[in-house]
Amino acid sequence: MSRTRAALRAFTPLALLISLTGCAGSPGDGQDGAAGDPGAAPGFPYTVTNCGVNSTYQAPPRRAVTMNQHATELMLALGLGDRIAGSAYLDDAVLPAYRPAYDKIKVLAEEYPSKEILLGADPDFVYGGYASAFDKTQGRDREGLARSGINSRLNVEYCTEGTVGLDQLKTEITEVARTFGVPGRGTQLIEDEQRRIDAVTTRVKDRPRPTVFAYDSGEASASTSGGNGIGNEIISLSGGTNVFADLKDTFGDVAWEKVIERRPEVVLIYDYGGTTVEAKKQRLLNDPALADVPAVKNRRFVVLPLSSVVLGVRVADAVEALGGQLHPNAA
Repeated sequence: MSRTRAALRAFTPLALLISLTGCAGSPGDGQDGAAGDPGAAPGFPYTVTNCGVNSTYQAPPRRAVTMNQHATELMLALGLGDRIAGSAYLDDAVLPAYRPAYDKIKVLAEEYPSKEILLGADPDFVYGGYASAFDKTQGRDREGLARSGINSRLNVEYCTEGTVGLDQLKTEITEVARTFGVPGRGTQLIEDEQRRIDAVTTRVKDRPRPTVFAYDSGEASASTSGGNGIGNEIISLSGGTNVFADLKDTFGDVAWEKVIERRPEVVLIYDYGGTTVEAKKQRLLNDPALADVPAVKNRRFVVLPLSSVVLGVRVADAVEALGGQLHPNAA
């Protein structure tokens, strides 16, 4: 699929529940400034370079627009729902822990808003999960926003040279939390993600690692997770091996002949949009060319929501879910 947009289990991690119930719209925890009074936040002005764009914040943003689900959910995980003036572009359902806060936010568009609608929300900050959020042809480029006095951020998964892993997740959480004057919440969230991931890697470390083909979509060719995105890291942390780890991209298209050659033992299906998981399974099962691929022959399919395999607060969710499916008997 095109990355213009992009559940097995619903998780409510402790840190996320704390951020939603104890932080949103309230003063910080001693490390953070007062959420209701950005001018009182310590550590400003703050300068950060994000994906080649240098920004200086005199105070935390107060009217953010979040484009793409993982940007919205990261803000909510940090207890910043009261700073979101509008959101756009969900791939699937918001996590239950975030739903009460999300329901209070104005949805600007089902997909990306027009420039006019975006500017009509009067944002002082725009946060994009995918590079397509800042499409210049649609008038949403970061340079143009800056000329209008609007700061912006792009998720670092889409500007990292080489592979994306937990270091980039820490960077994303840390810099967003720092930008909004709540660094302590960012630290807590990172610690929770790392603790949960470490628990899975410990359980599966001595298990055989099945080879995995991630199937996003595609008929004539297959859209899959390459080696550069967090999806590849999630497969590895969960105790599997991505058969297309050598594809130097976050997502990319591969020929079905390559899938046949690499003989994956497991197919990981990404669940989103109008094509159901069952329809994707049937597409693979009904293709005679794939009949001898071990994963298809043995009907070994596992599932993750697409929103879990991008760089955001669902990484630990994804590792827990996929680790449990790849290694159901791991203690």
